[in-house]
Amino acid sequence: MTLPVTIEAETCCMPRVADALTADEAAEVARVFKALGDPTRVRLLSLIAASDGGEACICDLIEPVGLSQGTVSHHMKLLADAGLVTREQRGRWAYFRLVQPALDAAAGALRAG
Repeated sequence: MTLPVTIEAETCCMPRVADALTADEAAEVARVFKALGDPTRVRLLSLIAASDGGEACICDLIEPVGLSQGTVSHHMKLLADAGLVTREQRGRWAYFRLVQPALDAAAGALRAG
């Protein structure tokens, strides 16, 4: 079944975003969205956000997502490479914090000015 399409002449070519992203900005936003494109990584960010003090040890992230330490470390590396978390080594354990400005920028990247 095909739905009817209505195009209003006066709104057809109106730009939806006041200031479009540059090619470099779009590439950066796409990298962040790619990192967020996996449900496990979104869950890991949520676990960190809900942790006391806004940080979590890798050892506290393994059991809730039900994956091996190596797999969780891989996911966390992708989130760190995308600039969404910071990583601090303390002894043999890595601790992660959200980078709130990066999350805010991702949320606002496609919003009209």
